[in-house]
Amino acid sequence: MKYNTLIIGAGPAGIFTALEMLRKGSKKKIIIVEKGQSVRRRACPKSKTNRCVGCKPYCHITTGFSGAGAFSDGKLSLSCDVGGDLPRLIGEDLAQETINYTDKIYLEFGADEHIEGISNPEEVKEIRKRAIRAGLKLVDCPIRHLGTEKAQSLYLAIEDYLIEHGVELLFGYECKDVVLEGDVCTGAIVARADGEDEHIIHADDVVVATGRRGADWLEKLCAEHDIAHEPGTVDIGVRVEVRNEIMEKVNEVLYESKLIGYPQPFKNKVRTFCQNPGGFVSQENYDNDLAVVNGHSYKELKSNNTNLAILVSHNFNTPFNQPIEYAKKVGELCNMLGAGHILVQRFGDILDGKRTWPKELSQSNLKPSLPDAVAGDITAAIPYRAMSNIISFIQAMDEVVPGFASYETLLYAPELKFYSNRVKMDEDFNTSIKNLYCLGDSSGWTRGLMMASVMGVLMGRKLV
Repeated sequence: MKYNTLIIGAGPAGIFTALEMLRKGSKKKIIIVEKGQSVRRRACPKSKTNRCVGCKPYCHITTGFSGAGAFSDGKLSLSCDVGGDLPRLIGEDLAQETINYTDKIYLEFGADEHIEGISNPEEVKEIRKRAIRAGLKLVDCPIRHLGTEKAQSLYLAIEDYLIEHGVELLFGYECKDVVLEGDVCTGAIVARADGEDEHIIHADDVVVATGRRGADWLEKLCAEHDIAHEPGTVDIGVRVEVRNEIMEKVNEVLYESKLIGYPQPFKNKVRTFCQNPGGFVSQENYDNDLAVVNGHSYKELKSNNTNLAILVSHNFNTPFNQPIEYAKKVGELCNMLGAGHILVQRFGDILDGKRTWPKELSQSNLKPSLPDAVAGDITAAIPYRAMSNIISFIQAMDEVVPGFASYETLLYAPELKFYSNRVKMDEDFNTSIKNLYCLGDSSGWTRGLMMASVMGVLMGRKLV
């Protein structure tokens, strides 16, 4: 099997690589290999069972066409200040220009034209004042909110477009290894999830775009084949849930409040991420049945709560340099205490040094939007350094959003973001292996839908 371009992973980076090649008139033969299924065949049974059933061989929320993006709340960050370090590699001007270009493509496929966070500049100033007083930095970022259900229909439209224009999509196959001849990549070995039908796909160019879901696999691939890389950052934190009334003003003015702090005494970077007004806390399953918490929000269906992540950045270099493995161990401890489920605890109980009991949750104003979360003690699993940072940050947030640090505020764990392996490359995305390119969140250079899509657009132009 011989192609001009082989793309491994059908997340935003891989999708937009192929899409931009087509838009630029490329006649190259393109194949995308995806471990999961088409958007049409992706369905989480939890909507019917109210409990995670541990789908095998992979979680439908994290795996399939468009990756985790189809089941996220679908927020497109329209500023190059948000979304990772790609601007540092390619330059801020090109990054912002390509964001604007990519945003238009999303609009063509059905994205909502409304932009959040730009209509009340005076209110934004007031929120920034409170943030400064609390020792936090407010990052301005216009947001285009797709909504979970709208994101799925949008990415389905893109999937159909790719197929109609000759891109081959190979679903249900995962990449086992890349094929190298000296320092040149000539293809990849793929097989079905059950290990059957293993074969080589030869290609002139191989693009690895496996997303956060494939970060661990890519890290091992880099180590095995001496692909130049370095340990990056891994985020460990919690998903916080409060009543909509608490976040009402921030939700109205900003939709997503992107706040950054460096709390004493450790001064690690701590930030908010993925705020979901009227949203729902959700569970995602990774390899080895690792359950992690996330959140999403729909355009139409709304809950009484707002959720957002609070993440603490960790870096490891010497003598330990395996940040993904470290984060996984933290996640495994949380899962162990929750009997395989997500843990939830009230903030007040954390300050009182006690676990949370189911009866106490049932008596609160705030009802968990994740029905199968297990009440317990997340402080028994999350390391002291991270937990101290999270507590201090929540207390600082209370000065920006009064009531955020209330007794019944809920903390879910573990929230983990596996970005850690950063592949070394130049501004044209050339790695140390000729004809092998690594894109998106798994490359360590991007975070989120928009910047991964941007990296795909630029890769598509280069391949044309």
